[in-house]
Amino acid sequence: MINASYDKILFLDIETTPDKADFNELNAELQQLWTDKLNMLNMRNPERYSYDCPAEGYAQEAGIYAEFGRIVCISVGYCFRDKETGDRCIRTKSFCGEDESIIITDFMDLVARFFTTPNHSFCGHNIKEFDIPFICRRALINGIKLPDCLQIAGKKPWELNFIDTMELWKFGDYKTFTSLKTLTAVFGIPTPKDDIDGSEVARVYHKEHDIKRIATYCEKDVVATIQVFLRLKGEQCVNTNNIQSTH
Repeated sequence: MINASYDKILFLDIETTPDKADFNELNAELQQLWTDKLNMLNMRNPERYSYDCPAEGYAQEAGIYAEFGRIVCISVGYCFRDKETGDRCIRTKSFCGEDESIIITDFMDLVARFFTTPNHSFCGHNIKEFDIPFICRRALINGIKLPDCLQIAGKKPWELNFIDTMELWKFGDYKTFTSLKTLTAVFGIPTPKDDIDGSEVARVYHKEHDIKRIATYCEKDVVATIQVFLRLKGEQCVNTNNIQSTH
């Protein structure tokens, strides 16, 4: 898939938060289910998941689990050549807001228009372990049908139309996780974490209600992923003057 044509790759990133602003807003059943989940995580890794109470753990951890979190932004991007100059350009777009079902539906509409052949692909950093599964799970929770390109149950790994920049960087080494921030640093690419990072999205969403700020951050992650992908192919990054946003 790394040899896929640039105009057939949809780069993406998502931002997620706990579904509710506060643990106490959950109904009794979900509170107990989250408590059970946190206890299980603590048993496996007590140093990582040691919290004074379920509410504290919910605020810090729930956003990464589709059963207890929600999508607040999906940003996408693609590469194209300027017809006049021939320069490679990047264009990004975000789907964000307070209604998760609208975010996912609008994203799926774009996917349906974009994925017109079996050669089209998604690309993202850790997309196979996080972004794609989270989108699929939240789509089903919201009663939204998955398009054919996301109907992945039963498919072989080589049949999936996903390009994962983290996986490409591993070169077969599965011992460690390499963050997008680390790759931008070693490749000399501007960091997407110059304002907020993933750990602050819940606060910005639930307390500051600044969705535009989250969309800007999410789009920076998409641009960084594209630049890393180009470097992994031995090519030059896109000039910052040729990066456009439509959100």
